[in-house]
Amino acid sequence: MTRYGMLIDLERCTGCLACRSACQRQNSLPADMGFIRYEHEEQEAFPNGRPSLVPVQCMHCEDAPCVSVCPTGASYVGAGGLVAVEEGKCIGCLYCVAACPYQVRVRNEETGAVDKCRLCAVSGVDGSHGCTCVDVCPTQARLVGDLDDPDSEISRTIARRNAQPLSVGLTKAKIYYAR
Repeated sequence: MTRYGMLIDLERCTGCLACRSACQRQNSLPADMGFIRYEHEEQEAFPNGRPSLVPVQCMHCEDAPCVSVCPTGASYVGAGGLVAVEEGKCIGCLYCVAACPYQVRVRNEETGAVDKCRLCAVSGVDGSHGCTCVDVCPTQARLVGDLDDPDSEISRTIARRNAQPLSVGLTKAKIYYAR
């Protein structure tokens, strides 16, 4: 069975926001709405440290609290283990927004429905072409692939770099970070 995930290399990420801008364009999002947000993180204390921006998006959790609280089934785990939202079923109750520990679900004011990163499931993450955020990253800090394939580039890189989700053990997130 295929289980998709993403690796974000924080040593390569410059915080240029290209991924966020491209995602907004790809998904026709209003200027004030985005599926990728950034957290400010100090790597080391002044004067030796440098601040960094950590991109945060839907973690496509295996134990997704947003799915379990959805009263209509609009939030669900779909193909490849990706957490998805069926817009037509969403009643805009915002339960999923409150339940998400990563604060990455957003309400689209135009539609009234909640939305989030889809890991470009519509355009295919089967290797035929990647996610928009992966494709536009000027430093190649993002990688997407099958976490269940031990020979995939993402699985090998996660193991080699000892990459971890933002919150280990919380929701079994499928977005990993290499530091």
